[in-house]
Amino acid sequence: MNYLINQYKNIKKYKFLLQQLIIRDFKTKYKRSVLGVLWSFLNPLLTLAVQFIVFSTIFKSDIPNFAMYLIIGIVFFNFFTESTSMGLISIVSNASLITKVYIPKYIFPVSKVLSSAINLLLSMIPLFIVALITGVRFTLAILLLPFSLLCTIIFCIGMSFILSTAMVYFRDTQFLWGVISMLWMYATPIFYPESILPKNLLILFKMNPMYHFIRFARAIILNGASPEFKAYLFCIIAAFVPFIIGTVIFKKAQNGFVLHL
Repeated sequence: MNYLINQYKNIKKYKFLLQQLIIRDFKTKYKRSVLGVLWSFLNPLLTLAVQFIVFSTIFKSDIPNFAMYLIIGIVFFNFFTESTSMGLISIVSNASLITKVYIPKYIFPVSKVLSSAINLLLSMIPLFIVALITGVRFTLAILLLPFSLLCTIIFCIGMSFILSTAMVYFRDTQFLWGVISMLWMYATPIFYPESILPKNLLILFKMNPMYHFIRFARAIILNGASPEFKAYLFCIIAAFVPFIIGTVIFKKAQNGFVLHL
């Protein structure tokens, strides 16, 4: 707890630096791109178009309002893969700065996730456009959407702590993570219904944090109602357990980073 309090004080102290890193990462992503920030709108829409055609025509998905069901999963999982992939290299890519100047090292993975969070917020625009086109009726439950987004961001920060630490000591982590994230995608009901999950394996699927974040968002958007109390509890656990584990791992390993960069 004392460590978390100290880190919060450091965030306030290095607030300007954190802001500059977030802006730098966001601008770098679209540097020399013709469409620039428009890709934040186009990516989920293009992915939706491809997967909608495949799974609604070839595989004949019978999920009600499949387009909306699909884009919610796409937006959340795209943020997860993008933020963790950026967070994974956050320490290694800033080696020249870390080895020369004292800066709290956790700022780098946090900045990567928060810069990706800007894309996540921009991706909400095409999500709401699809919702309007498909006739989704918004209720006051939509005000709960930030809860799901915040839990996802906290989870991704924790995962970035773990991955960035592993990357310093084991450079093959980036290649392994590419395979793991692909398997993770198929283990998350993004384009298939939860009903096809085997009951004897359902407990394993429920151990997937992204399952709970996406399920929560779908409940408030598609059903227009607040999920059951346990859905809130599962989201909090799924967000903060990896965050705490990642914080502990990062704290113990960070002093040795300069020896391996």
